[in-house]
Amino acid sequence: MADRPTTRREFLYGTAVAGAVGLAGCGGGGGGGGGGGSDDLSLRVGTSAGGTQDVGLAVERAVSEESDTLEYSTIESPGYIGTIRRMDNDQFNAGITDNNSLSKAMSDDGAFSEEPVDSIPQYGFYAFPYSIFVIARDGTGIETFDDLAGANVYPAEPGYSTRATTLDVWSQEPTADVYDEMNIQNMSVDSAPGAMEEGTIDATIAYGTPGVRYTGFVQEIASRVDVHYVEPTDALRESAESYPGAGTGTTSYEDWPIAEADIGTDEMFHWNLEVNYTFNPEADEDAVYELCRVVDEHNDTVNDGEEQFNDFESTADMLGSARENIPVHAGAVQYYKDNDAWDDSLQEGESA
Repeated sequence: MADRPTTRREFLYGTAVAGAVGLAGCGGGGGGGGGGGSDDLSLRVGTSAGGTQDVGLAVERAVSEESDTLEYSTIESPGYIGTIRRMDNDQFNAGITDNNSLSKAMSDDGAFSEEPVDSIPQYGFYAFPYSIFVIARDGTGIETFDDLAGANVYPAEPGYSTRATTLDVWSQEPTADVYDEMNIQNMSVDSAPGAMEEGTIDATIAYGTPGVRYTGFVQEIASRVDVHYVEPTDALRESAESYPGAGTGTTSYEDWPIAEADIGTDEMFHWNLEVNYTFNPEADEDAVYELCRVVDEHNDTVNDGEEQFNDFESTADMLGSARENIPVHAGAVQYYKDNDAWDDSLQEGESA
């Protein structure tokens, strides 16, 4: 995606909504200094329900406790794609979304192929991963990814970003042949545990934030059904590692067990839906700078409120999910530069 032809939206970073920069201390273009003298900084942050909202509320509490200048408001939004659309409509100037959805919005792919957006959010910092792998019901004979050909496979509920990222990884070479033979199951996550128990689902993705928790339906499945880890093939590793909209990693099962079940592995290879704080180009640079400061300097306060939020060992870790094709908001760039954490391989987004 990084080498795609230039699109009309690339000229809209920092050009949409001219004159929208109305908050004090913002007009100079730097925003550095974590507030620059403004005492009227505000961010309205679009946040989808569930674990993402829990993270957003923990950040909001940290801002309330640790900042004298920034007003932070959590606004419920319908999923990561919906958050991008609502930011495009100026319903809020910040939002929690993911790299895969951002990349698709930039290139008019997927959900944005028929309904593109005119303004793309800019990167701020890494919030948390949803890490994904496959488990199968015992007795199915499914041991490796190749065995999923011909099986009834549940990649989460239609519309979920974890599902979209998973199918994007599987449907490219060299795993497309296995994916084409899968019987993909479409149902709500509430129905999945029962279907797994009844035998109408043979295998499902399992996901959550490593070392913290799994999403609810995965925990319920592992509590009700005997399941085991599906070993990745070299082809699956290649697909996951080469797909630009996802990250990859490995986690010890001892550090991240599912409902105390023995799934027959010591370590899981997973592909990651990388979830980020993002900002509209016209978002106040000082406000973005101040939010970066709070989550960096008071990372423990956010983690105390919601452990799913990343535990940053250094300021540079905040850029852990940054991508060369996704511009970084100028307020965040200034914060990273002031803390010797900026990565010159990344691009700075233009401000409005």
